[in-house]
Amino acid sequence: MKNKLLVGFLVVFLLMVSCKEEQVLPKPKAKMRLEYPQGELADFETENFSFKYNQLANAGLSGDQAYTISYPEMKGAIFLSYKKINGNLSQLIIDSKRLSYEHAAKADNIVEQPYVNPDEKIYGALFEVQGNAASQSQFFVTDSTEHFLTGSVYFYTKPNYDSILPAASYLQNDIRGIIETLRWKK
Repeated sequence: MKNKLLVGFLVVFLLMVSCKEEQVLPKPKAKMRLEYPQGELADFETENFSFKYNQLANAGLSGDQAYTISYPEMKGAIFLSYKKINGNLSQLIIDSKRLSYEHAAKADNIVEQPYVNPDEKIYGALFEVQGNAASQSQFFVTDSTEHFLTGSVYFYTKPNYDSILPAASYLQNDIRGIIETLRWKK
């Protein structure tokens, strides 16, 4: 009798446990995969320097010694500013670094990557700004005697690092290309 009663309780218990309704779980949010084509390189010439840039962008003069390389599909741009060195190299470097580190309040991290090409007399640094800062990348390059060029990336949208990361990485690679192909004119 005890065995039958025990088996009955066990059967009822198993039926109660196994007859639950199936729990419906929501599907996880999909992540958009953003891929940007690798463009051909085009020449950009000024009276003081030249470089190659991604021809998928629109490049042009935006002011006195100020240039814009615009990426309409990404709603972003690389802004360049050129200055002649007149005994003020230290101040130009300080100002450029200060501008980069002004984003520290909103940035999670700022990675400074030095760049040195003694054969072409190009010395400088690229600043990768991680986080919800206004500019995701900034740089400066100089020949240390005559020329000084700064640049920064801006998007025409409220900064949301996770959303703009693919585009920011793409433009940062284009900045590296600009720095690597930069040539000063005498």
